[in-house]
Amino acid sequence: MTRTPQARAARSILRTAFFSLPFFLLTGAAGALPYWLKLPENVGSYGGRIDGLFWLITWITGIIFVIVEVVLLFFLFRYRHREGQPARYTHGNSRLEVIWTIVPAVICVVLALLSRRAWADIKQSMPPDAMVVEITAEQFAWNIRYPGLDGKLNTADDIITLNQLHVPVGRPVVVSLRSKDVIHSFFLPEFRVKQDAVPGMTTRLWFQGEQVGNWEIACAELCGLGHYRMKGFITVETPEDLEKWFATQAAEAAEEAPPSPESPAQAPAAQPASTEGTP
Repeated sequence: MTRTPQARAARSILRTAFFSLPFFLLTGAAGALPYWLKLPENVGSYGGRIDGLFWLITWITGIIFVIVEVVLLFFLFRYRHREGQPARYTHGNSRLEVIWTIVPAVICVVLALLSRRAWADIKQSMPPDAMVVEITAEQFAWNIRYPGLDGKLNTADDIITLNQLHVPVGRPVVVSLRSKDVIHSFFLPEFRVKQDAVPGMTTRLWFQGEQVGNWEIACAELCGLGHYRMKGFITVETPEDLEKWFATQAAEAAEEAPPSPESPAQAPAAQPASTEGTP
């Protein structure tokens, strides 16, 4: 069967597209992506799992997109209108329809199982022996409460800061997240943490910093006119440095606390009446 020049050109385009896919895959695997396609630095304990799922879904959908668009272009070229050539109609192909129904279904089930396992480990189970912190969002700040020497929250010796979250490196941190007014979103891009703070609800989440440093706390929900300035900072430091910081905060809080009212002066004791000259 003799192929027309147009058919040979179309086959050449298809071959080029399919042979180019491995090149793009290898380039992405080597990390040679431009900066605007790269994810933020990962400093959290479970960031690798989330990134793995993200890139797996991206590559699967990206490859399917390229194949579909190449086939679309081929059909547009191959079956374009030409004078003197009548159109041919087809009613489909049962085998192809079964294939492109089963394959996406299998892919979706596998992705769902992988995502479900990660969701259970990250969202549904809180690690034991974690540092506990309470964060209350409001327009437009993060109120952060740490337990004091008694190790309990909402007691007299709690340490309270504004927009400053300090956590130890290598130890999980469990956050009780609340909102005082509207919906906010607690976002730590480098830790792969993002959780809405909803008024009237307390949501628990956890993360663990794996390296020392400073990063930004962002609000990822439009929460009012001052949303742009709702920014805090997270500091991951060694346990020794964290203890020093806690001691400094406790000392400053003690200095700023109002003095306790003095007890009223006691009245002088009544003297017994003199009995001299009494008959």
